[in-house]
Amino acid sequence: MSGAGERRSESPRRGHPGRGPMGAMRPGERAKDFKGAMVKLIGYLGNHRRTILFVSILAVASTVFTILGPRILGRATDLLFSGMMELIAGTGSIDFTKIGGILLGVLGLYAVSALFSYLQGYLLAGVTAGVTLKLRNDLGSKIHRLPLSYYDQTSHGDILSRITNDIDTIGHTLNHSLTQIITAAISLVGITVMMLTISWQLTLAALCIIPLTAAAVIFIVKKSQVHFADQQRFLGSVNGHVEEMLSNHELVKAFSGEEESLKTFGQYNESLYQAAWKSNFLSGLMMPVTVFIGNLAYVAICILGGYYAVRGVLTVGGIQAFIQYVRSFTQPVTQVANISNILQQTAAAAERVFEFLDEAEEEPEKAAAGAPRSGAAAGSVLFEQVSFGYEADRTVIKDFSIAVSPGQKIAIVGPTGAGKTTIVKLLMRFYDVTSGAITIDGRDVRQFKRSELRSLFGMVLQDTWLFNGTIADNIRYGRREASDEEVRRAAVVAQADHFVRTLPGGYNMVLNEEADNISQGQKQLLTIARAILADPAILILDEATSNVDTRTEAFIQKAMDNLMRGRTSFVIAHRLSTIRNADLILVMHEGAIVEQGTHAGLLAQNGFYADLYNSQFEIAG
Repeated sequence: MSGAGERRSESPRRGHPGRGPMGAMRPGERAKDFKGAMVKLIGYLGNHRRTILFVSILAVASTVFTILGPRILGRATDLLFSGMMELIAGTGSIDFTKIGGILLGVLGLYAVSALFSYLQGYLLAGVTAGVTLKLRNDLGSKIHRLPLSYYDQTSHGDILSRITNDIDTIGHTLNHSLTQIITAAISLVGITVMMLTISWQLTLAALCIIPLTAAAVIFIVKKSQVHFADQQRFLGSVNGHVEEMLSNHELVKAFSGEEESLKTFGQYNESLYQAAWKSNFLSGLMMPVTVFIGNLAYVAICILGGYYAVRGVLTVGGIQAFIQYVRSFTQPVTQVANISNILQQTAAAAERVFEFLDEAEEEPEKAAAGAPRSGAAAGSVLFEQVSFGYEADRTVIKDFSIAVSPGQKIAIVGPTGAGKTTIVKLLMRFYDVTSGAITIDGRDVRQFKRSELRSLFGMVLQDTWLFNGTIADNIRYGRREASDEEVRRAAVVAQADHFVRTLPGGYNMVLNEEADNISQGQKQLLTIARAILADPAILILDEATSNVDTRTEAFIQKAMDNLMRGRTSFVIAHRLSTIRNADLILVMHEGAIVEQGTHAGLLAQNGFYADLYNSQFEIAG
């Protein structure tokens, strides 16, 4: 609302993701509440209970069919071996018909198992999409319920990282790990039971790999979790820097800041690289370590199984089936190891998402809150001994009091950091006062619904904001239901109609994301047209003509004078020559009103205002 310098001096500095008291990079920090984050994440699966139950049933059936396969194949091996022995002895032959029937049965089992696995993936993809949709919707809704103080202290890139990267991590885990958890657990139990039916001695030997694997997994997880948490934070740093550089790329180029920007980006990227390769390297160790331990058990089973076969304790088919089960047994153990590693990364991502969702919101609106529509508002404003500070130990506005009658034009002037912008933020209840009260038409602003309170105001800021859309839609942002003719009339009053008609497509021309396919002055004219269309009871103007040429300024000033006629107006002024006709000029310094009066009266006092006014002409000269 005022110059950049004033915003920096009045508001706390924005932090960076994972920095400072808001979070100075703490290398090696783990997820603070793994269990709590996972419980909250499971809560988001509540609406999909039936689907998840059905997926679980499919997973159980698919796993059971897969587990039965080796045992049935063992019977075929026994038939083949015994038939071969009888053929050699001349007492019989190989029953290929029976063996073929067994093989077809196994093929059918595997086919059904594959079908069930396909259905699992199809259904789980819907669950994952639904959960991530709800998470993003909740985050999107949360963004509009947070106070502005949160954004003063948090990097936009960090917020974007939570909405994109962290939720993507959660979605990937749900899509790929949920059924693996089910199938791995059932496979471990089922394969153990099948191995016990063949030989309890060999089963005990096979189970020896579990404590060894668990110890290896726990060790690797403890080491990798640290780096996964760092990876998510450093990713937020990279996103924040990129977002900042892209949104201000013209300034970066204007001040030849490319080299410094690249250096900063390189530092963030190097930090991300270090965290990423360490986490990926450690997680990559999970598979070879568990496979190595499994191979040790496999060798032991082969030796022990051969010994039992020689003694006649086990059949060849039983040994073959058991070896297959041992091979299969290491797979769910490895899956559990990998899943446990993935869950650490997911917990870190989920914790960041739920930390954002748990942030303190704006003070709830009163149950009976309400405000008159702008057309019914008179526009009287009263500040009663208002004090405010962005931080508890630093007061910006001190005992500020003023009564504004409907239709008055109030100019607020003062040096950078005097508190001009803060007054407007309090008026629109972007922040609540620390003490005192602000009333509009006799009602405390805290008793209004925020949306209806802000509908009373129209704003034209020095920093223009236009979105990717048509010119007509950008003007209509001031009043969504306005007709095309009303949009055109607003543009005429704002002196924008002529240049709009010269553009390709006219009012239907689409502004790009940065709105840099029109000039800065043209952008300002469109924001003025937007305010005119809104037809507010109270106007807030922040040096609205600062970005246009002198000739255009004259037309705009006349349009603004017409717009302000009969409306309460607050004008934050930097060029004092533009507010000579104000009904009342408030001169602020260090958060307090030091002088007030008309332009002529303040000059006659030869005080602080006169010094400000004369200094501008001295600088201009």
